[in-house]
Amino acid sequence: MTETLLQFGSGNFLRAFVDLFLHEANATSDGYGRAAVVTTTDSPRGRWINDQLGQYHVAIRGLHEGARVVETVAVTRALSRSLIAAQDWAEVLRIGASPDLRWIVSNTTEAGLRLDPADDITTWPAAVDDGGTQGPHSFPAKLLAVLAHRMASGAAPVAVLPCELVEGNGPVLLDLLQTQANIWRLPQDLLDAIGTCPVSSTLVDRIVSGRPEEHPLLAQDQLLTVAEPFASWVIEQRPGLDLFPHAAITITDDVAEYCLRKVRILNGAHTALVCATRSLDIETVGEAVTHPSVGAWLRRVLFDEILPVVDGRVVDGASFATATLERFANPFQRHRLADIALHHETKVATRLMPTYHEYVERFDEPPPLLGEILQPYLHSSN
Repeated sequence: MTETLLQFGSGNFLRAFVDLFLHEANATSDGYGRAAVVTTTDSPRGRWINDQLGQYHVAIRGLHEGARVVETVAVTRALSRSLIAAQDWAEVLRIGASPDLRWIVSNTTEAGLRLDPADDITTWPAAVDDGGTQGPHSFPAKLLAVLAHRMASGAAPVAVLPCELVEGNGPVLLDLLQTQANIWRLPQDLLDAIGTCPVSSTLVDRIVSGRPEEHPLLAQDQLLTVAEPFASWVIEQRPGLDLFPHAAITITDDVAEYCLRKVRILNGAHTALVCATRSLDIETVGEAVTHPSVGAWLRRVLFDEILPVVDGRVVDGASFATATLERFANPFQRHRLADIALHHETKVATRLMPTYHEYVERFDEPPPLLGEILQPYLHSSN
């Protein structure tokens, strides 16, 4: 199959998310192509992708609609090869200008959404020199160089789908591209052409825990990774966006309502658990939701105090809350409450306090359960 997707990042998450979706779409039709993976430097993962001819396994483990799911998917129709930006930049540019290319995906973490001072004005000609080998330093500069080279070659626009877990990742990336374009002093006609490439905000949601400690395939698959059954990829609709089909993909005019749903329901429930279990001998989220009193308490928080506040502003809030409880009870995940407790006061301020105040405004009284656990923070804010 042709290379239709250029992917910046080779980590477990993209391989158990976007790449798995592409594989499953190709299982119904071979017309969606494969992904060429770009890594910043020479890495074991990149070599393993090439050594294994782009093939690997994803072990799906968890609960779905009350039933235990334990299955392993052989991913054979997603990846074509891995390239190193520091060595294979000419080939990255060639793929970027290919008429077969339809999508560019990235998951470079928050640290990747930054510019590098080394990508100054003197680096611009080399950035789009398809006879060279050294690409720009930062991910935004690499992406801008690929888009500039593509549009200068006369190829059709290509959709850009950032998967970094940053709210409004589309506008954030666009601002970085514009700033880098100013540094490179790109001509306006080239900027106008690059502007025809849709850059969508996205929201990704799936727990990918990485390589398991035990599995029959460990010895033969260096890329084996574990993921939960739940998966959701919400993508902002933009002119020219035409993505391969998958049940986990939702294309919408408003990603913000899905972000609100995740922050208030899933993230809010996590932080509420930290508040409620501090005096209890409970170490993980799974232990908390299966605890006879804490599990019932969390359900009441979700359905009696959080959902009434966000109802009408989020999509399928009740079903998402039910799925959240099921995800928390996943017997194959060990999500430590101590990890969730990092930066706890900031999380309380963004995930729970807005719900508390909106509940008071709507019902003229504080939410009983959230009000009790939030007393220390209410007093400190006053």
